[in-house]
Amino acid sequence: MIRFFDILFSTVGLILFFPIFLIISICIKIETRGPILYKQDRVGKNWKIFKLYKFRSMFINSDKKGLITVGNNDARITKVGKFIRRYKLDELPQLINVLIGNMSIVGPRPEVEKYVFKYTVEQKKVLSVKPGITDYASIVYKNENRELSEQKNPELYYITHIIPKKIELNNIFIQEPTLINYFKIIFLTLKEIIF
Repeated sequence: MIRFFDILFSTVGLILFFPIFLIISICIKIETRGPILYKQDRVGKNWKIFKLYKFRSMFINSDKKGLITVGNNDARITKVGKFIRRYKLDELPQLINVLIGNMSIVGPRPEVEKYVFKYTVEQKKVLSVKPGITDYASIVYKNENRELSEQKNPELYYITHIIPKKIELNNIFIQEPTLINYFKIIFLTLKEIIF
């Protein structure tokens, strides 16, 4: 049943947000050279690698300087990028991932393989479900970049503090993946974005 709503919401979302897609695409192309979409390998269900889509919010090849974005003043982020990141608009192309079927609307955020290799055996259980655009961890850590910017070693802090806490939050939905919780997380996410 969740897959039915994933297909429904991603299809409706892509249609409704098409004008926004168009405006963001034009703004990205006007400001910087390079592709409109940023594609990154992420680890999905059962360790299946897939391409995650986002609107490009950084200058090209910025990911070679580090996988973690630290703070809102990261010099790699474009002006358009700052705006679309603030309102989570850079995540909209992931509706394509949902429609394809390698993501769900609700589920643990897919991680890059570099950090998944550091998971404990227990933490790797998070890979038994389809990753999603949002879940409780996405809501709690909506200001993750700000928290990382306050650390002396952001990457180490991400690995030792944020990842374990995120996985704990991921498990709330994983242990009870009901439609009620599915809609509850969607509602809470929209509430955070709007307010």
